Amino acid sequence: MNIVRFLQPELIKLELDATDPIIEDDSPISPAKIYWQNKEKIIEELAVLLDKSGKVRNQKRLTRDLILREKKVSTGLGHGIAIPHVRTIQVSEFVIGFARSGPGVNFDSIDSQQTHLFFPMAAPPYEDSLYLRVFKSLAEVLRYESFRQMLLEAKDEYEAMRAFREIE
Repeated sequence: MNIVRFLQPELIKLELDATDPIIEDDSPISPAKIYWQNKEKIIEELAVLLDKSGKVRNQKRLTRDLILREKKVSTGLGHGIAIPHVRTIQVSEFVIGFARSGPGVNFDSIDSQQTHLFFPMAAPPYEDSLYLRVFKSLAEVLRYESFRQMLLEAKDEYEAMRAFREIE
């Protein structure tokens, strides 16, 4: 599966605005709630990124759908990777993006490590086949540490896209 054909430069963000929150010892809000609120901010930032595709019908509802999906089970897969994904009527066709956090953020990954690489995906409910093929292909290439490193070191959107071309 040629993932790069779905990835456009405008759907790549090389540094997320969101960072890990600083939690004060005397905060009246629990650390878990603070981290969840930050996770929602990250998801909103990723939905805004996907909205640049022109395929998103309603960015706020897409954000809501991604958050509801994330509440079921974390999409933080470990090794610094998260693939927030949802099937929703809020997109007209399949869309994928790539965003990076240099310092990493807490995204409730299964290995409890910081997440650096984000691959938000959304597809209409009827596009199961394409959605699953891209997800599978993405999971396969992300197994390679060298590929993940290329994405971490990419200096611009085109270097990130080049990494996908080289691995596929």
